[in-house]
Amino acid sequence: MTPLARLLSLPIRAYRLILSPWVGYHCRYHPTCSQYALEALEKHGGLRGGWLAAKRIARCNPWGQCGLDPVPERRRNDRDA
Repeated sequence: MTPLARLLSLPIRAYRLILSPWVGYHCRYHPTCSQYALEALEKHGGLRGGWLAAKRIARCNPWGQCGLDPVPERRRNDRDA
């Protein structure tokens, strides 16, 4: 994981540890938004992974869709940064 991705994952990990047990596990998608964000940061790094996580969180609303929504695979032309 890149340093930026590691930094962005800290609030997500804190949410999963502290708030998620109190809020409950009621996510519209599988994997959950927090798991999706961690996977996106790990696969794509801080910038693209953060963007994918933000888009996913924006889609998670009462009028949005639900179901299986995996993290997309890396494109061949993505850099390793």
